[in-house]
Amino acid sequence: MLPDDWYPTHDVDGFLGRAGGFLSSRPALHNTALTDIEKLRSRGAAEQDAEAGVFGRLEAGGEVRAVFYLTPRGRLGLTPLSAEQTDALAARLAGLGHSPANVVADRDTAGAFAESWRRHTGAVPELFWRTHLYRLGTLTAPRPSPEGRGRRTSGKDRAHVVRWCREFCVDVGEQHSIDLIDAGSWDDSRFGDRHFTLWETPQGTPVAMAAATPAVGGMVRVDPVYTPAHLRGRGYAGAVTVEVSGAALAAGATDVVLFTDPDNPTSNALYRRIGYVHVADFAGYRFAPPARR
Repeated sequence: MLPDDWYPTHDVDGFLGRAGGFLSSRPALHNTALTDIEKLRSRGAAEQDAEAGVFGRLEAGGEVRAVFYLTPRGRLGLTPLSAEQTDALAARLAGLGHSPANVVADRDTAGAFAESWRRHTGAVPELFWRTHLYRLGTLTAPRPSPEGRGRRTSGKDRAHVVRWCREFCVDVGEQHSIDLIDAGSWDDSRFGDRHFTLWETPQGTPVAMAAATPAVGGMVRVDPVYTPAHLRGRGYAGAVTVEVSGAALAAGATDVVLFTDPDNPTSNALYRRIGYVHVADFAGYRFAPPARR
């Protein structure tokens, strides 16, 4: 049996050839890795950039047990790891000279890596993101359902979608996406590859919006869901989420997932009512440089 070891590479195609099956084996839990790595692969192929990121797989007994990826902007993504495995990875990355700006993973893995990275490098971790991960079980339309219908957006809706995405980012404090939108770099933002749907009143007025990621490994993530503040509490968010989720299932998705704010009991209750089931908790830590003495 081969010893446990990490195999880092810049070759995303070779990495996916070896680790793609592992990622697709648990598409809900691996949803961020699936979408982030696919975006890096697509962008690297379009720009002929062979070093768009760093990708690594953990093998034991000739089988892939876990993966990591490090984006050019410094985001480190991890699949679930034990505390011992996160410590070994932190030591390996530090030894290779990599300096992640932040780490995102399931709550236990993210916390363990943050502590290991502090121990190996002196960098100070700060929790900046907490979320619940839900996976769709049996889709159930809300009752009563608000009047209106869902409509897939077209080019003429772009300004409206961009404006609402910016408002969503202001609500959740997502400054990096705000900066990209304000700079006109919509395609480089995390929303650039999304498929958007509007919920409209019978008079054709948009009142809510939801989007879905492209399918990867049978998985689609619903993100974002947004209703302007003055229109909330009328059932529009639930209706448009059901519309987008149903479209994903109809297109062949096997896993439809979404993240929710743990501090928002209203949205969590809504998603449970329409058929989403809690799967795991995720967290993100950013790293500040070691304090100078």
